[in-house]
Amino acid sequence: MRFGAEQEELRATVRRVLERGNGSARGAPWVEPAGGGTADGIWRVLSDQVGAAGLAVAEQDGGAGFSCVETHVVMEELGRALTPTPFLGSAVLAAQALAACADAIRAVWLPQIAAGTRVGALGWAERGSFDPDDIATRAEEGTGGADADPPDAGLPGAGARLRLTGVKEHVLDADRAGVLLVAARAGSDLALFAVDPAAPGVTVEPQVPMDLSRPQARVALDAAPAMLLCADGDRVMRHVMDAACTALSAEQVGGAAHCLDMTLAHVRRRVQFGRPIGAFQAVRHRLADMYVLLEGARSASYAAAFALADGDPDASAVAALAKSSCSEAFRTIAGEAIQLHGGIGLTWEHDAHRYFKRAHGSALLFGSPEWHRGRLAPALGLTGGAASRR
Repeated sequence: MRFGAEQEELRATVRRVLERGNGSARGAPWVEPAGGGTADGIWRVLSDQVGAAGLAVAEQDGGAGFSCVETHVVMEELGRALTPTPFLGSAVLAAQALAACADAIRAVWLPQIAAGTRVGALGWAERGSFDPDDIATRAEEGTGGADADPPDAGLPGAGARLRLTGVKEHVLDADRAGVLLVAARAGSDLALFAVDPAAPGVTVEPQVPMDLSRPQARVALDAAPAMLLCADGDRVMRHVMDAACTALSAEQVGGAAHCLDMTLAHVRRRVQFGRPIGAFQAVRHRLADMYVLLEGARSASYAAAFALADGDPDASAVAALAKSSCSEAFRTIAGEAIQLHGGIGLTWEHDAHRYFKRAHGSALLFGSPEWHRGRLAPALGLTGGAASRR
């Protein structure tokens, strides 16, 4: 599992873009300036000049035709800098959901998402659960009228007027989305729909999460007009789950790596009893434990990326393993970073608390580590109590 020369050049390019955008040559985390706007500028550079938004989108759909391995490289760098771009919500979740639909459906939105000119958002989680089996939002036939027209209703096969009713939680980048993709029940089957965020019956409520660098929203649908994209929603959402967990594990590895880097720099500078605290054996042991956790998480994350790119039949299991192990490694490393920084690690003036918040927030995104281990248990022949979905 090695990255090639092109992938390493992509990594270097993304890192340079993020460092220039943040005014830092050391890879410090992103800080949005007063008045905002700069993060959007970074997204335009990543989309227009690097082509990041369409890396894993097929060329015929307006993308670069690469795979989730290249997506992995970008996610790792975004995690290192905590940059608030819509890459995960749009270029991963929405793009992968659309890529699993028919050609005519993909042609409507996927080229725009791949170009970064339109942001897509995927409404997925309900009542704190990311399990597709728990989706309860329902699609019913509309009653007609102008307000019932779904987005792009002239698309072939989009004649049915449908309405969605339900509530979606933890929707990434919904407040800036140009199209909402919603997983909902059509009868007893799961299906994927498109909804105009500005349509009647759609309410997007930005939330205030613990991690302010990852915008999330609650989307309430009250008989909102929608267009059917794919009737086989279960297949689509299982694929999106694997892609989401794999990409998020890369971000977690990037964040954990930066935590270790800034902690190493601190223990070399901080002097007690006449010498750097990094010289004390107890501190060295803790740093070694952090390094072992990081490298184990990195191996699991890379394994998931290559398995998904190669179409490995075990890709789902490896993605669940990566999500579980990387979530726990990042949480532990971020916590240790605060401990080894001492009192300053708890202050707003230091970056350590931001990584700690990202670590705990991302651990629950797309399902907790415990739930993913529960998903793995049957395949490994293990039995036990039901895993928590929270």
